[in-house]
Amino acid sequence: MVEEVPIRAEAGEQGELFPDSSMPDELVGYRGPAACQIAGITYRQLDYWARTDLVSPTIRSAQGSGSQRLYSFKDVLVLKVVKRLLDTGVSLQNIRVAVEHLRKHGVQDLARITLFSDGTTVYECTSPEEVVDLLQGGQGVFGIAVSGAMREISGSIHEFPAERADGLEISPITEDELSRRRRARATG
Repeated sequence: MVEEVPIRAEAGEQGELFPDSSMPDELVGYRGPAACQIAGITYRQLDYWARTDLVSPTIRSAQGSGSQRLYSFKDVLVLKVVKRLLDTGVSLQNIRVAVEHLRKHGVQDLARITLFSDGTTVYECTSPEEVVDLLQGGQGVFGIAVSGAMREISGSIHEFPAERADGLEISPITEDELSRRRRARATG
């Protein structure tokens, strides 16, 4: 497991994405159907990616017939990034290389990464200087800000059932003002 070290924001740099520990802990996970809905993929994709070790559940893997996989927040985030890369035409072989690289990072580190691709190769970018270097070759690229995917997931993940791998109860997350307004607007 990668040790996560608290990261302080430098001048002009984004602060922590989850400063108030609103992100689920290591034992909180989401079953396959919820992970699919959150990441925007089919269950068939999820199952194939788990069986081929593209994105395996880190909390609990399937242990025979009837057992449920349990995906962590980071797993769901990686599923969403894989989906976006596939949608832009990157091959599964190149996505595997990118996913292997993402696995080495902690969740907080992922918030600082933007992935770029020319449709063939996937590049990691962590600073504005790297973007310039990548684009000087003249080839068109697109970017996937991992932090954007994190915000999308963290904004909607609380709507899905979660469970703890150790069987203990999950303490409810207090709703902030923005969430209350969104819920009120959605329910009319």
